[in-house]
Amino acid sequence: MPELETNGATELNTTIADALAGVGWIVIPNFLSADELSHLQQLATTRKRAFAAAGVGREAAHQVRQDIRGDAVLWVENDDAEMREANQRMADLQQSLNRELYLGLNELEWHFARYPVGSFYQRHLDQHRNQDTRVVTVVQYLNDNWTELDGGQLRIYLDDEQHIDVTPHGGTLVVFLSNRFEHEVLPAQRERLSLTGWYRRRTN
Repeated sequence: MPELETNGATELNTTIADALAGVGWIVIPNFLSADELSHLQQLATTRKRAFAAAGVGREAAHQVRQDIRGDAVLWVENDDAEMREANQRMADLQQSLNRELYLGLNELEWHFARYPVGSFYQRHLDQHRNQDTRVVTVVQYLNDNWTELDGGQLRIYLDDEQHIDVTPHGGTLVVFLSNRFEHEVLPAQRERLSLTGWYRRRTN
């Protein structure tokens, strides 16, 4: 498994780009420092009432289907002062991916995602049908003292129909190509929290 033990070394963004150009995915433990993790957890807690049930489908076809996904989400704004450092860190990664891979990424759309006990997200692909605007998926986990017995793993289906299961340990970052890897969130025995999103490019 292409995992990287890191505390945020300057070569990290290049390592992520290399992984996307190769196997197409990477898991990075300890991407977030203890202070970064604590800050994001606190934001999610203080804003809990602003979360709304997530839906599936686009535009007129959008609907809440808890038999497909059971999380609640809160979208992050670019000008959110309390998210400035987190947004800037992801903007730096975006610039690196554009420089290294010529992906033409122009924005990150992401949100807090809160999964209640027992909820899940069925197998799916992040890139919408007949659209190629979502290019790279990113997930940051915000859970304290998580164990494999707590469930809630991110299951990523690889090109050969094998899969990997990523335990949502706090501070871990997962990055993968949005158009290539179907994935699902397995049911958890505890509330599960993350920041999830996509680097996008403009439509032609």
